[in-house]
Amino acid sequence: MAFMEQPPAGKVLLDDTVPLTAVIEASQSLHSHTIVRRYSDFDLLNSSLQISALSLPLPPKKLIGNMDREFIAERQKGLQNYLNVLTANHILSNCELVKKFLDPNNYSVNYTEIALQHVSMFFRSEPKWEVVEPLKDIGWRIRKRYFLMKSKNQPKERLMLSWADFGPDKYLSDKDFQCAVKLLPSCSHPYIYKITFATANESSALVIRPFNEKGTLKDLIYKVLPFLKKYCNPKKFKTNTRGFPYGHLHSSNVVLDGDTCRLLDLENSLLGLPSFYRSYFSQFRKINTLEGVDVHCFGHLLYEMTYGRPPDSIPVDGFPPGPSASVVAVLESLLSCEALKNGMPAMPTKLKEALKAAKECIEKRLTEEQKLIHQHRRLTRAQSHHGSEEEKKKRKILARKKSKLTAFESGEEHLAKYSNSNNSALSLFGLKKKSDYMLVRKSKITEFSVVY
Repeated sequence: MAFMEQPPAGKVLLDDTVPLTAVIEASQSLHSHTIVRRYSDFDLLNSSLQISALSLPLPPKKLIGNMDREFIAERQKGLQNYLNVLTANHILSNCELVKKFLDPNNYSVNYTEIALQHVSMFFRSEPKWEVVEPLKDIGWRIRKRYFLMKSKNQPKERLMLSWADFGPDKYLSDKDFQCAVKLLPSCSHPYIYKITFATANESSALVIRPFNEKGTLKDLIYKVLPFLKKYCNPKKFKTNTRGFPYGHLHSSNVVLDGDTCRLLDLENSLLGLPSFYRSYFSQFRKINTLEGVDVHCFGHLLYEMTYGRPPDSIPVDGFPPGPSASVVAVLESLLSCEALKNGMPAMPTKLKEALKAAKECIEKRLTEEQKLIHQHRRLTRAQSHHGSEEEKKKRKILARKKSKLTAFESGEEHLAKYSNSNNSALSLFGLKKKSDYMLVRKSKITEFSVVY
């Protein structure tokens, strides 16, 4: 950020996916980024992380001689190794417990309480929604919180609300963002999980979806619901389902409905939230497009579905035998060292242009065909309507009226001609009025008859 530049309003600039590192210093000088931790703090953190079922290398306690210089130096090495293991593990390093331990200045607030306050403000004008309870064991994002909801119109239906602050990648204007959020509930696609309600304010947004009792794909892989429990130490898993690549793709954002994969958190990109795998693909310069990011994330998902666990490190040096050679070949093209250096597989540009042109031709032919069909339907309806008995009767009546009108108009025309031919008689008898002429003409005819 440039000097004196103001940060965007309502936007959290801190990227929670940036990996943290920690180095234990023997010096007593405390700098701005130095924190003080006792061994008891490490022990408390380690106890909280036991739900992960990992064997974490915390140095053991020692009651006698724990102030010896040699013991202190040895324990320092052990604690440093312990921190290295935590920060190297992708899931543990993004865990709120670890974040608060390593960076208390930025991660010391109660995010559940903050989320609940925002949600309550949202629903002041939407009284039909009711918050049942917070869902603390769902999700990995520190600034995204989940709540069990119900609608007062349908109290038996279980719903899930997700709330989140705007992230550092939010670049939509407020007007465009509001329009996009309002469109989310109307987005219908067989591979996108239904959104019941969505709204946003100047700094955050919330989305309501039907609650899925079975959990996500990650829950099915590891057979547990709490996010940390055994996620880092899974058992083997076999499945015939297929992954579906999209932005922010990972196994916690996929819900299985029968044999169909449906995607969650479609709103993440709108909110500007960074990807779960950002710390991986940000290291490789060849992954520099959103398409490449999507493909890379799909590689992580495919690996986890194939082997029942995430890769130990990226790039992957060697791939164990998979359910088929073709699956392993795909993984090699996405996660191997050579693949990451050369970039993700992508469709050739010329082929994209050819497909785009073909798509436009198909759409043009479809539009022309629809236009012809529409015209044919209009003509058919007109012919059918014109040939009905009711219309025939109407036409006969109309023809009679027209015939009478024509006859009447012909009589009027004849009378007008006759009147014009007798205009000279008016001057002959010295009369000016037509009525007088008619009376004189009658009398003259009568007189003529008498003489005869």
